[in-house]
Amino acid sequence: MNLQDRVIIITGASSGIGEATAKKLAEDGASVVLMARSEDKLKTLKTDIEKVGGKALVATGDVTKRKEFEAVVDSAVKHFGKVDGLINNAGLMPLSFVKKLKTDEWEKMVDVNIKGVLNGVSSVLPQLLENKGGDIINISSMAANRYFPGGAVYCATKSAVKMFSEGLRQELAPEHGINVTSIEPGVVATNLTSTITDEDIKDKMSEMQKMTTLESEDIANAIHYTLTQPKRVNINDIYILPTEQK
Repeated sequence: MNLQDRVIIITGASSGIGEATAKKLAEDGASVVLMARSEDKLKTLKTDIEKVGGKALVATGDVTKRKEFEAVVDSAVKHFGKVDGLINNAGLMPLSFVKKLKTDEWEKMVDVNIKGVLNGVSSVLPQLLENKGGDIINISSMAANRYFPGGAVYCATKSAVKMFSEGLRQELAPEHGINVTSIEPGVVATNLTSTITDEDIKDKMSEMQKMTTLESEDIANAIHYTLTQPKRVNINDIYILPTEQK
């Protein structure tokens, strides 16, 4: 199966996994709706996609603001006529030890990593129910499955995403034909670690980065695999680690 005529919204599309996924899906025929806060980066990505014959729409918005997410969905429907799927990719990872009490960073993680996912689902679900089918892919993390130092809050947010995904799947897939997947990557070579301000954690992360990490394209391939399965198949979870990660 290819993705011809499928309309997919991708959050956090301006870089990393989101950018790689947009290119991969557009290459296979999907019309991609590029959502992020950085309009300039989205416009550049749109140009790159269109140069090779793909279709893309720039839709700036903040996932933590439900009204902005709803506006993105409305824009997608107006431009392409429908929405077939959502990839909740936007996320933050300002790791820190709890004793440092970086509570502002905790709140940002909860807002983006959990509330952003909820806003996406609530905004797109009416369209998918009307279509009697579709796909929701939530980017969780290996952190949903095991704690690592400095990751107490981050791991909690990604565990929430994983469990919410399973709840969605059970509610939506059997009755409404809406497939739901949690993708749980290990270390990926992205700028996700750039938000870390805890110096003790930075030292630990620099050690981890010495391994051969996953690339954004590896996660894009996993997402593409999920979306191209027969309708009878729901990929519940993809837990994907670098070969060298323990």
